[in-house]
Amino acid sequence: MSTLLEIKNIKKHFPLKKKNPLSASHPVLKAVDGVSFSIQSGETLGLVGESGCGKSTAGRVMLKLLEPTDGEIYYKGENITSLRGEKLRKLRRDMQIIFQDPYASLNPRKTIEQTITEPMKIFQVPRNEQQKKLDRLLDVVGLSSYHRQRYPHEFSGGQRQRIGIARSLALEPELVICDEPVSALDVSIQAQVINLMEELQDEFSLTYIFIAHDLSVVHHISDRVAVMYLGELAEIGEVDEVYQNPKHPYTQALLSAVPEANPHREKKQIILSGDLPSPANPPQGCKFHTRCPFAEEICRAQKPELKKVSKNGQMAACHFAKEVMEENTGQTTT
Repeated sequence: MSTLLEIKNIKKHFPLKKKNPLSASHPVLKAVDGVSFSIQSGETLGLVGESGCGKSTAGRVMLKLLEPTDGEIYYKGENITSLRGEKLRKLRRDMQIIFQDPYASLNPRKTIEQTITEPMKIFQVPRNEQQKKLDRLLDVVGLSSYHRQRYPHEFSGGQRQRIGIARSLALEPELVICDEPVSALDVSIQAQVINLMEELQDEFSLTYIFIAHDLSVVHHISDRVAVMYLGELAEIGEVDEVYQNPKHPYTQALLSAVPEANPHREKKQIILSGDLPSPANPPQGCKFHTRCPFAEEICRAQKPELKKVSKNGQMAACHFAKEVMEENTGQTTT
């Protein structure tokens, strides 16, 4: 597999209003604060973390829907960080997004036909081809051709998300950012949409970045998983290795909160102390040290590097990854 997308030290800081107008400092909210990873063609990378950790902002920065404050974005080896105008517009064919709210992302005044064919019209796809693509897209997402003249309010939540998925595939992209695509749906509908997305990935040769906070869903659909905390990557690796043997205490705590389906299997739940710090004023050193049970003085003074912690390429940003691994080995009993 070849590298499709790579981001290097991406940052996105939002300016805040000064509390003291006479102050020379310019406060910022550090939504994304130095994230680096790559994704290979055809794979699914899960991006997880608590609400407010910056995962959705990172997804929008990758698509250039938000301009990065710093860092570089490479698509197929080309630096697209500074692309503007027509060059960026052409790139939109290859990179699309599925939004979290299936109703808010659809124009209530446009029929489904208008919604799905609009991208084709913008990129001047021939009219007869538009209709063929529309019928095929409706079919592959589980809708019928007679739905084309209906409006979003006439559909259920699951159907609306299917329409959003069809729209994202209208220009035959290679990369799709899935921004919590099932979090607003009922559990039974979530499974249907996830299965549909897996089928479409095989049929259209898609690459997914799947943003979610539901770790069970991410485990089901992802090849690799990246864990974010306060705008930074805490851990990244193959999904089975991260889930079975997390090397970062934050990942360990997240996984301990996933419900256990086996009633005969006991799992120790890790309760983190304290509240999530503000991204406008993050802690010095390791950002997780204020809630970490392994924290020592080095954690307060020195920021840990994201480094390789296993032979399979798993990476974690923790000074005590070895101790976390040993703790994890004994936390689950049968």
